[in-house]
Amino acid sequence: MSKRKKPRGQLNSWQQKQLKELTVLAARHHRDLCITGHSRIGPGNLVTVPISIRTVDMPRVQEGLPIKEFEDFDLILPPTPAVPPWVQTRHTRFAGTPHVLQGNRLCLYLDPTREWDPTAGITSVVNRLWEWITDAAANKFDPTTALYHPVGGVLHYTPGAPTVVVREPVPHHTPSTGWLTPRGTDRLDLTSGPLNAQSHRAPILPVDHPLPLGAGSTLTELMTLVDSTTVDRPSAVSQSGALSQALLTALAASALRTPEGTAQHFVLAIQHPAMPANPPFLLAGRFQPSSSDMLRLLARRRTPSRLGRLSDELLQATIEWCYLSDERPEITTRRDTQRPVHAFYGTHIHIWGCGGIGSWAAELVTRAGASRITLSDPGLITGGLLVRQNYTEDHIGTSKAVALAQRLRTIRDDVTIDIASPPPDSALLEAAEHADLIIDATVSMAAGRFLDLLAQRPRRKAVLAQMATDSLSASLGILTVAAPGTPASLSTIDHISGQHVLATSSLEPYHRLWAEPAPSDELRPARGCSVPTFHGSAADLLATTATLVNLLGTQMRHPISGTHLCAQPHTGVLPAHHFLPHTNPDQ
Repeated sequence: MSKRKKPRGQLNSWQQKQLKELTVLAARHHRDLCITGHSRIGPGNLVTVPISIRTVDMPRVQEGLPIKEFEDFDLILPPTPAVPPWVQTRHTRFAGTPHVLQGNRLCLYLDPTREWDPTAGITSVVNRLWEWITDAAANKFDPTTALYHPVGGVLHYTPGAPTVVVREPVPHHTPSTGWLTPRGTDRLDLTSGPLNAQSHRAPILPVDHPLPLGAGSTLTELMTLVDSTTVDRPSAVSQSGALSQALLTALAASALRTPEGTAQHFVLAIQHPAMPANPPFLLAGRFQPSSSDMLRLLARRRTPSRLGRLSDELLQATIEWCYLSDERPEITTRRDTQRPVHAFYGTHIHIWGCGGIGSWAAELVTRAGASRITLSDPGLITGGLLVRQNYTEDHIGTSKAVALAQRLRTIRDDVTIDIASPPPDSALLEAAEHADLIIDATVSMAAGRFLDLLAQRPRRKAVLAQMATDSLSASLGILTVAAPGTPASLSTIDHISGQHVLATSSLEPYHRLWAEPAPSDELRPARGCSVPTFHGSAADLLATTATLVNLLGTQMRHPISGTHLCAQPHTGVLPAHHFLPHTNPDQ
């Protein structure tokens, strides 16, 4: 009985449609696009279609991609329209060029989720290819924007490997040792020294040239690629070079200092080809404990610098690449750099009152990069407050200031959180000289009078601000600001603003901010003698507070005393924002 052949993969309906469209497109533009061979189906049901593009008429510059009059490519059709087709070369002539991935795959889509429209079909892919070749030949690609350019243009990540967080400068001129500290099962922090008893060593190896073909997936591939300084795809060599030998020595020496049965990590610091003077691109990898133990055993028998020939099993040891969260200040730009809240970056802020407004304001300025936050609120957290304040079930029974401090520390490792006694404590008298901003979110008369006292301090540098909302909906906001150098107190500014608002018919929706709440404007959250409170949800308070914080951020660079009024869109109140600059009526 003859052996049955395995059935070949078949084009699915989507691939058939794309191939048919490509055939029609090539017939219509036969001078510029040609299908040069039969399509073939490979592993994963990927369909490869050989094509040729005529580039004779494309503009060229000396610094651009050196293209021939006709360029051959392979167009790959995946089995699902969820992934865009891609294009790759059959050579490595383009390796090292921006937006060429691992030596031969063209980066046609920087963000496929936003740029790839499956309904546009194969025509859009060919158009992308045409534009890519045109831009590359004309040297229109900015190499500094090619994020993973130093390592083949692709993200090196193995699912299941932990994320390595880097916030400190990393030495990259000579080999060095870093320390990785676990922060849970999915995170390791890379630092220059150990942080605790769980910290373990990781060698850091500088690589003074890019790796246009990537860093490989096994030890032998990595050693071969770090030794290669060309864009040609290297083959494994029998004798390692200086860089791979340095890596191997560092790995062995580090493995000897870590416990048996643990994974051995390492970091590569790779020079960016377009920015050699800038900090290097970092890759973090690890070997599984079994491979690490083989390395430890070998290093015990011989000195790390004289390991000799490695076993085939060790050479084929798999590298797991860790996702690297590179947060070094010298290479990252904060996502909020051009937003109003960036004014809070590096500042010292007092927040008095950690309730409906203060608890959300504290989180927003913490995320904005405030370096120090002083909290004040003696109140305790009860279950009913979770409806709208920034706390969780675990916080019930805890002081608001203490619980909020704990929460803020989980948002940022580097923020300093202090807890102060509530005003009018005399310890707060010097706050106006030391802090950059004081936010009163208490709606407390005692706190307001104490702020009036701080406004008169002769060396005051702090911007003074009060934030509040309306009782009926928590969807109207008021922000009163007293800039340094303004002799008027916040209560005076508020009084003058209130007189103007109450006398202005177009601002009638905001009149309630100065009026005593009617019985129906407030609610009693519990039976008996509970304190009346305002209506409002977490959505109302977070939205209103965020608006007030943004408005305050616009004031921090060049503070102007006065009153901001704002309303959330769903209220229908117009104007949605109005600013009343403070003017002294006696002048």
